Amino acid sequence: MTTAAPAPLRGVRAAIIDLDGTMLHTMPDFHVAINRMLADIGMAPLAVERIERMVGKGSEHLIRLVLGVFFDAAGVAQRFPAAMAAYQRHYLDINGEHSALYPDVAAGLDALKASGLRLACVTNKPIAFARPLLEQKGLAGYFEVVYGGDSLPQKKPHPMPLLQVCSDFSLAPAQVVAIGDSSNDAQAARAAGCPVLTVPYGYNHGESIHDTDSDGIVDTLLHAADLIRLHNQIAN
Repeated sequence: MTTAAPAPLRGVRAAIIDLDGTMLHTMPDFHVAINRMLADIGMAPLAVERIERMVGKGSEHLIRLVLGVFFDAAGVAQRFPAAMAAYQRHYLDINGEHSALYPDVAAGLDALKASGLRLACVTNKPIAFARPLLEQKGLAGYFEVVYGGDSLPQKKPHPMPLLQVCSDFSLAPAQVVAIGDSSNDAQAARAAGCPVLTVPYGYNHGESIHDTDSDGIVDTLLHAADLIRLHNQIAN
């Protein structure tokens, strides 16, 4: 585990946790739904490694990138509405069937709650996908607040969703840590004024998480919980 500098985590009272690539390995779901959509429009399937580099900025962005593999800008614009509708239908059909919890996610959430932290889930996944997935995987009960990529006018890396959670919890951004797997999470946290921890697995647009500006890299959510508890003990 790579530990964070102590100061940013002192006084943390809540955590905002990303979903895809942080709590759940959902890439197999993306792979199945996207390739079913491509089959609907007569296109060849894409390898999971290629799709992985496209995930992270919301479903609309994802589908435009996928279509861009096969079509020019005009072709993407023409086919986008039907492709997006097909993708949403297929994803809802298989949501969660091929995904799995990363190691120590439940233990980490338990430890964060045991430390008295309030929890929110902020994801760029549409809320109609996110809520059922959290329920299916037994995670919904941990979170007071859940925001999807279409819950607010802006999504990560914009700070709006994180600032909304801070407002919901009546906490200053410095008291709310963001935990995620990509530059989206780190950029949103920096813009919001929240500390941020990143995990070394997940989906970071094909880039190394070590190149992302964060306050530390933690191997698991349980390590994140231990680090936050330790620094809160130092603060007290």
